[in-house]
Amino acid sequence: MGRAYLSLGSNIDAPRWLAAAVAELRTRFGELAVSPVYRSAAVGFDGPDFFNLAVGLNSDLGPEALNDWLHALEDRHGRVRGSDRYASRTLDVDIVLYDDLVLSGKGHLQLPRGELRHAFVLKPMADIAPETRHPVTGQTMAALWAAFPAGKEPLTEEPMPL
Repeated sequence: MGRAYLSLGSNIDAPRWLAAAVAELRTRFGELAVSPVYRSAAVGFDGPDFFNLAVGLNSDLGPEALNDWLHALEDRHGRVRGSDRYASRTLDVDIVLYDDLVLSGKGHLQLPRGELRHAFVLKPMADIAPETRHPVTGQTMAALWAAFPAGKEPLTEEPMPL
């Protein structure tokens, strides 16, 4: 059993797709730690704002199998593949951390996830796992968030039932 932290995002009908994804994660993995939802500007392309959150779960799947399961989850919830990597999407789910593993694999699996350098991943992670340490730097999520440059990537907390 491993502890995984996920980043979920959507900028197409986000309340629908994020709620559906969290519900399916609960059904498959049981109890979840779920952060607030944050709205932020799209990164890497011009598009509608994204809504992002983090989820912590205990997984009986290793990181590669979990990554495959998450890609299937995205597909079941309207994710269109084959277009630009930086484009609008119904659902984007990435493993941010899995225990203290550092690895790269197929399907864009990268642990720890490079997007931890962005507010839309780091702030939700600091919310649900403030004492969890980055496996490379050893810094806690809370310390990384505290050091994040204020105003660099503005976030707005969005009430969204999950």
